[in-house]
Amino acid sequence: MIPLVRYMFTVLLLSQRYLAPLLVFIGLAAVLTSSDTGPLPATYSAVAGAMLLCSTWLTMTLIGLEDPPHRSIVVVSAGSHLRMVLGSVATAAVWCLLLTGAGLALPLLFGTHTVGPADLALGTEAQLTCAFTGMSIGFVCSRLVFRRQGYALVVALALLLAAMLGKGVSPVNILLTDLQHASKSADVLGSTGVLAAAAAVLLAAGTAVTHAIAVKKS
Repeated sequence: MIPLVRYMFTVLLLSQRYLAPLLVFIGLAAVLTSSDTGPLPATYSAVAGAMLLCSTWLTMTLIGLEDPPHRSIVVVSAGSHLRMVLGSVATAAVWCLLLTGAGLALPLLFGTHTVGPADLALGTEAQLTCAFTGMSIGFVCSRLVFRRQGYALVVALALLLAAMLGKGVSPVNILLTDLQHASKSADVLGSTGVLAAAAAVLLAAGTAVTHAIAVKKS
């Protein structure tokens, strides 16, 4: 699995197609947290929202790097469709972890805050919740499921809006609501951990659906 992840990571790195979502994430984090002096939970909720968009974008980009013939070769080399999909999950997760580190640091650079361990833990949980949800959307809207990327884009935008705005529809909406009304990170640290776990389950479901459809189409 490690060689497969290394291969996918390198392919995305060399393609430079990670730059657009990366720059969007940094730009949104800078704009949304610049000169901010408010509670860190609200600040990290803004960064988490940016993570939702960029994790979806990165995942769809990662899956779309290879055309079907090339992907078939990689599947044979990997040993199975399942290993290929799991390798894609792991690779996208690595990129999202790198973004999470940036998302923790940028608000502290652009704003004025007193930060503690609970704040950093909350920021990590919030971003992982949105990253897992975004990855799930990215997988079910990827080339493995939709041959026509125009349809995939429309579905992805609809799912992103539902995840953010639908009351209680997804862990993301609950997370953003909780963080916007929290004054201390410690107050919502436990509930945010539960939401991160729920988002991980959502990612597992999205991965399973994507794998089933990919195998059926192959």
